[in-house]
Amino acid sequence: MAPLVTGLPPVFPAPCHLLVLGSLPGNRSLAAQQYYAHPQNQFWRLMERVTGDSLQGLAYDDRLGVLARHRIGLWDVIATARRASSLDGDIQQAVRNPLATLITELPDLRAVACNGALAARLAMRELAASELPLLALPSSSPAYTLNFAAKADRWQALAAYLAPPVA
Repeated sequence: MAPLVTGLPPVFPAPCHLLVLGSLPGNRSLAAQQYYAHPQNQFWRLMERVTGDSLQGLAYDDRLGVLARHRIGLWDVIATARRASSLDGDIQQAVRNPLATLITELPDLRAVACNGALAARLAMRELAASELPLLALPSSSPAYTLNFAAKADRWQALAAYLAPPVA
């Protein structure tokens, strides 16, 4: 039987205008206790394009600080699951995070973005009754082979939900 893995705690500023949801952090991210820790994951490069701020050369806490200045939060749709590898296709017995409850606790939320197909499918089920825009984005994972420019074009839609950064 595949090992049971538990996701990372949510990271969101107050106020939070945009929530980016992944499926479940990969093994490298879980070991580091950092979202998108795999060096080949394109998340931080994509968010550089969205925010206009440099992120790749920063320490993890500083990256989170930049996201907070732009009022961007991070979490995942899956709280725990059995998984033999970092691939979404290996996820079994998933237990979801309470997204519907969460969005009621984030009154300034303007949109929810889903990083990858599994995150989008599960979030859309959980948040179907919500009136928030739900954006399905191509995965930032290196396993998803769409070229970076095409991913960046799609991710640029997030910029419409950002407020001017807090100083």
